Amino acid sequence: AMGDSNNPQASSRGLGRGMVIAAWVLLLVLLTLFFNDRLDKQNNPNQQLSSVTVDGVPEVTLQRNRFGHYVATGTINGKPVEFMLDTGATDVSIPANLADKLGLQRGRATVYQTANGPITAWQTSLDEIQLGPLRLGPVRASINPGDSTGAVLLGMSFLRYLDFKQQGNTLTLSYPRPENP
Repeated sequence: AMGDSNNPQASSRGLGRGMVIAAWVLLLVLLTLFFNDRLDKQNNPNQQLSSVTVDGVPEVTLQRNRFGHYVATGTINGKPVEFMLDTGATDVSIPANLADKLGLQRGRATVYQTANGPITAWQTSLDEIQLGPLRLGPVRASINPGDSTGAVLLGMSFLRYLDFKQQGNTLTLSYPRPENP
C-alpha cells in the first residue's frame, strides 16, 4: 500500500498533533483570562465591597491598588461604574462617553482648571451615588469630554458628606457619626 491515506497510524498522528495544539491554545486562553483578572483586581481590588456597621453607622473599607489609588466599583443612578477617589477634584467627574451611556443631562458649560490646563465640562446632577452601603444624592457632578479612562473621579461633591480615615493601604469611609453629647 503506497497511499498513506488508508494508514490509521498516520491519521491518528495528525489527530494527536491537533489535540496538542488545541490544548496549548486552551492553556494560553486560560492564562490570559487569569492574568487579565489579576490585573483587573490589581487595578480595582474593591470590586466586591463588604459593609460593616459600627455603632449603627455603615462603613466601607477600600484597599489601595498597586498604583497607589483607591478604585472601587459602585453605582450611579443604580448603574454599575468604576470610581477612583480623588480628594483633589471639586466635583464628581464623569467621562462624556460614560455620561451618555448613563443618560445624564448636560447642563451649563463650565471651564475647570486642571493639571493639564483649562477644560470645558458640563454640569450635571446625579440622583444617587452608591459605594457599598453608602448612598448619597442628589450629588453635583461634571461631564468631562476629555477623559477616556472610563473611571469616574469621585470628588469632594460626594466625599465631603463622609468621614474618611486612612490607615496604611486602606481607606475607611462612613457617614459622619453623631457627636456624643
